[in-house]
Amino acid sequence: MKHPAKKSLVVLIIVLVFGTLAVWQFTRSKEKDTAYRTAEIKRDDLLVSISATGTVEPEEVIDVGAQVAGRIISFGKDAQGKIVDYGSVVEAGTVLARIDDSLYAADVAQAEAQLLSNKAGLQKAHADLNRTEQEWKRAQLLGPSQALSQSSFEAYESAHKTALAQVAVSEAAIRQAEAALARAQRNLGYCTITSPVKGIIIDRRVNIGQTVVASLNAPSLFLLAKDLTRIQVWVAVNEADIGKIHPGLPVSFTVDAFPNETFKGVVGKIRLNASMTQNVVTYTVEITTDNRDGRLLPYLTANVQFQLLQLSDALQAPNAALRWSPPAKEGEAESSMKKGDKKGNKKPTTAKTPTTAKTGGILWVLDDSKKPRRIEVQTGASDGANTVVEGADLREGMQVITGIRMSDSDKSGGGNPFTPQFGAGKKTKGDK
Repeated sequence: MKHPAKKSLVVLIIVLVFGTLAVWQFTRSKEKDTAYRTAEIKRDDLLVSISATGTVEPEEVIDVGAQVAGRIISFGKDAQGKIVDYGSVVEAGTVLARIDDSLYAADVAQAEAQLLSNKAGLQKAHADLNRTEQEWKRAQLLGPSQALSQSSFEAYESAHKTALAQVAVSEAAIRQAEAALARAQRNLGYCTITSPVKGIIIDRRVNIGQTVVASLNAPSLFLLAKDLTRIQVWVAVNEADIGKIHPGLPVSFTVDAFPNETFKGVVGKIRLNASMTQNVVTYTVEITTDNRDGRLLPYLTANVQFQLLQLSDALQAPNAALRWSPPAKEGEAESSMKKGDKKGNKKPTTAKTPTTAKTGGILWVLDDSKKPRRIEVQTGASDGANTVVEGADLREGMQVITGIRMSDSDKSGGGNPFTPQFGAGKKTKGDK
């Protein structure tokens, strides 16, 4: 029988051999499973833009109100002879609605009667003036004497002056009555609501039989858009982006009503009255667009892109490739980085979001041994997904690394990593 110590030594040697083989096999399988996700460097057009959301608004809106109080008794007719309603096209001067004018017609009749009364009073004043003027002339011929006392002389003079004053009062009363009549007639005219301009009715806010009361604020009856062939998009732009926007900047936008169609416009005005919502400051930007076909309707939601910069046939790489760098634990990556450090190159870092100004960046490609190799490039404008790149070693169609593809063993997560896998891929006698 063998000595127990020798058996233990043999067992220990066998365990060490199998353990070494297991570690070697595991490391070899991991290296074999390592794969990289790549993307192609392409040459294409690139658009640098700012995205925002806005609302389609009529270029000029008129709120038609009532200046008098009363009950709506009827609506007018539009250009096609139909009763005025939502979407009716009206001309300037078209009757939109009529308010009950019975009280205002009575005020006109009263003002007219008052004017006639005042005119009659003026005639009486002129007659009195004529009589007193004759008496005053005779008194002046006689003068204060035995035939005419001093008191009578002064009475004739006073009567003449009073008659003159009464004529002036009557004339003023007539002007006052004329003003009252004009006011009553104007109020009577306000009972007929007419369109101030040619346009289309967006909103009708009253019904027949409804009573409107005009006090400090005129009640709104109709909302009228002057011209829907030219329409605007009002966009709230964040304060961080407002400095890049200026009048005349080209804009494209889409609306949910026509998802497959892109509309064009230009920035017309930047309003200075900023608003703050939850500590976020935004400015309203007005975009002018052509709507001759009338497809854009008021108050549609628009998805807007401000076109800051547009490049044609530019060499560009995915932003994911500029952000990626090899894990420090990989031997090839470490050696490449060390060699780069000796030559004075900077270590690869995660690329920041590129701007229109050129900055330094790093791309990684696979060499002949399928190991990552760094390429230093100059980055330019970016659209958020791709960035313009320049470099002596770059060419169209080159595959750059964007990430590491997980192996099957990493995805499954099962099995014992310390179990040796001998004869992997080899056929046994039972295999055909």
